[in-house]
Order: sequence, then C-alpha cells, then structure tokens
Amino acid sequence: MMRLNLILLGVVIACALGVVTSQHKARKLFVELQKEQELTKRLEEDFGRLQLEQSTWARHGRIERIARQQLGMRVPEPSRIQIVPPPAGVSREAR
Repeated sequence: MMRLNLILLGVVIACALGVVTSQHKARKLFVELQKEQELTKRLEEDFGRLQLEQSTWARHGRIERIARQQLGMRVPEPSRIQIVPPPAGVSREAR
C-alpha cells in the first residue's frame, strides 16, 4: 500500500508540474499575442497614414502645378493633339 501511495504521489506531482508549466507557456504566448496585436494596430495606422500621404502627393492639381512651375510644361493646343489608333488586331479590352 505504501508503494502505491508513493507512485500516486509521484504521478500527482508530475501532473501538477505539467499544469504549472503549461499555464506558464500559455501566459507567455498570450503576452506575445498582445504584443503582436499592438504591432498590427500600429502598422495599420501607419498604412492608413501612408495611403493618405500618397493620395495627397498624387493629386492631379498638384502634379499639374509642379509640371507648369518647375518643369515649364503646358497643355498643348487642341489642334496639336493627335490620337494614335491601336495596332490592328488589338481589342479595346487589351488596352
């Protein structure tokens, strides 16, 4: 009987150590998950900010103003504009 009690005590201690170890790992993983979620949130905010910045820099009016002021470009007169037809065999969807 004493031997059985010692074996059961050993099993209980092993199970207790297993529970403590698994809880510790679960807590570490949860903390890591929270850090990754915070990083995801910051990256999404940065992405939104960058999209806004890109749309600001790519505005048609801004590009046209820079082309006129810095590059000395201007819109050609309508009489000088030529429309080049697509090559034969090219469908409209391919353009």
